[in-house]
Amino acid sequence: MTKPFEQWTVLPHGKLVQVDDNILTVVGEIHMPLMDLPRRMTVVRLIDSRLVVFSAVALDEDEMAALEAFGRPAYLIVPSDKHRLDAKIWKDRYPEIQVVAPEGARAKVQETVQVDTVAPLFNDPNVQFVTVPGTRGREAALVVRTPKGTTLVLNDVVGNIRDAAGFGGWLLHMAGFAGKEAQVPKVVKMAIIEDTNTLRAQLLQWAEIGSLKCILVSHGSPIEENPRQVLRELAGSLT
Repeated sequence: MTKPFEQWTVLPHGKLVQVDDNILTVVGEIHMPLMDLPRRMTVVRLIDSRLVVFSAVALDEDEMAALEAFGRPAYLIVPSDKHRLDAKIWKDRYPEIQVVAPEGARAKVQETVQVDTVAPLFNDPNVQFVTVPGTRGREAALVVRTPKGTTLVLNDVVGNIRDAAGFGGWLLHMAGFAGKEAQVPKVVKMAIIEDTNTLRAQLLQWAEIGSLKCILVSHGSPIEENPRQVLRELAGSLT
């Protein structure tokens, strides 16, 4: 993993995009020796205008101003120990922000930034923090309900990179983050999934959310076309 940043460091990224009344997302890019890896930050606004920042990415000042106009950053979710690159610099920028990590990732995340809780209380019934079952407690997710529908925010447990090309793209295909359809990456299966039955049950449970309209993943495109069926197919791939 690239060493976590000590100072505010802006890597290439796009514009914040509003995907629902209370949800923003932005895609950035990490240049690695053999590939450029897309990465996504998602920002959820609670009922009192506080913000939950999932998988933080340092943005340029124009985009940070737009984010701050959306609400006040209050929770910083480090969804796994692989996603702590920008955690410390976000905490330095917003000292009052509460750092959240899943229990299984807490020790590793704390090598970079102090974790305040593994079970945040958002005081908003429409936003739920989940430690994904079957992942050794190392993956976090959010379930966000709005009048327009439900959005599921996942981290590495699902990859959906569709435009990978070249040698780097081949590596992403081999790892299972890229392909013609969403998938549970092979490297994630090997590294963190300890109980496929439990994870499959969770995917099927999410598939029963009748209002589900979108799945946002940390690496890849949003899943907006029949996301419930995609979850069923992902569950089936774990048999």
